[in-house]
Amino acid sequence: MATKVSHFYVSILLLVLVHSFIAQSRTLKSSNTLEFLQNLEGSQKGQNVKGLKELKHHLKKLGYYPKDLQHDTDLSDDFDELFESAIKTYQKNYRLKVTGSLDSDTIKEIMIPRCGVPDPINHDPSKRTGRTEHGNKSSKFHAVSHYSFFGGTPKWPASKFHLTYTFSSSVQVTIDMQELRSACSRAFQKWADVTQFTFQEVSEGSPADIVIGFQRGDHGDGDPFDGPGNILAHAFSPTDGRLHYDADEKWSTNPSTDESDLESVAVHEIGHLLGLGHSMDQNSIMFAEIPAGAIKRDLNQDDIDGIRTLYSN
Repeated sequence: MATKVSHFYVSILLLVLVHSFIAQSRTLKSSNTLEFLQNLEGSQKGQNVKGLKELKHHLKKLGYYPKDLQHDTDLSDDFDELFESAIKTYQKNYRLKVTGSLDSDTIKEIMIPRCGVPDPINHDPSKRTGRTEHGNKSSKFHAVSHYSFFGGTPKWPASKFHLTYTFSSSVQVTIDMQELRSACSRAFQKWADVTQFTFQEVSEGSPADIVIGFQRGDHGDGDPFDGPGNILAHAFSPTDGRLHYDADEKWSTNPSTDESDLESVAVHEIGHLLGLGHSMDQNSIMFAEIPAGAIKRDLNQDDIDGIRTLYSN
């Protein structure tokens, strides 16, 4: 009898340990994929620091390395001149102190959740950046615009100002479909209110100009998601029409401090679908970053100026 009791308690203990291990694994899996950056704080040019290679991959994906750097094998853990230049450009774009080193402010900025579309960066110093100034030449006052466009300035033709959209995901998520549809409907209306575009949802499986869905990891579009944390979503320039949410993120229409807002991200990604790149105005919808728990659903003047400039003709 004692032996049976002993085996019973051993079995219970094993179940508790297994449950604890699974819970711990889930916690680790849901942590920010860039938490390793905290170990890189203070790194400077000339050093070799484990983890720099992963950060280089991340910055390359966001456009901070020249396009002629074709192979990821060219990246290493060396804090070299090219990496220092990438960090300085990043710091300048996000209005940080331009130190060229991985200081705490830079690390914190990189860890903020964001869109996976590359930032507007000009690697040719002889040409202007994506930022522009406009205004009356006779006036000494100029409004500074921070909006940008995709390379080649793609946009929808005048014959396609009525766009249809539908939903199609490659993975199942716990988000209520009606909540997603309502959030996206409101997001489309934000852009319809300031442009000549109109948007109409069509049934799943019907031909549509825009397809919205949840994807995970490498989902076949050449731009794999990175798991929980950091890259939230991405969309493609006209007239591609794909908008992808990362299924590994925590999504909500009323986000807590560790969740991302479906509607805020939808408004941002629709801007890409219409042809806008990222803005360097932190108050703009088209600013690349949005912290967990934040709600940012309204266009600001930079967004409106950008979309109206793109479709001015």
